[in-house]
Amino acid sequence: MHNKYYAKTTRNAIKALRNTTDKSAAEALLPKVSSMLDKLAKVKIIHANKAANLKSGIAAYVSKLA
Repeated sequence: MHNKYYAKTTRNAIKALRNTTDKSAAEALLPKVSSMLDKLAKVKIIHANKAANLKSGIAAYVSKLA
């Protein structure tokens, strides 16, 4: 249950970031979400490569915002 909580919380944070259309708000959320993904990868809740792929995807999304 412990791992499921952190994985679900991180998924919700990623969804919130992707639904954000304001660049400044997204830039504020990006380090928090990246940190959450790193923590999940560190304790092997998600694979390290999956964390890297998600981080690069959300970083690309934030950089494309106007």
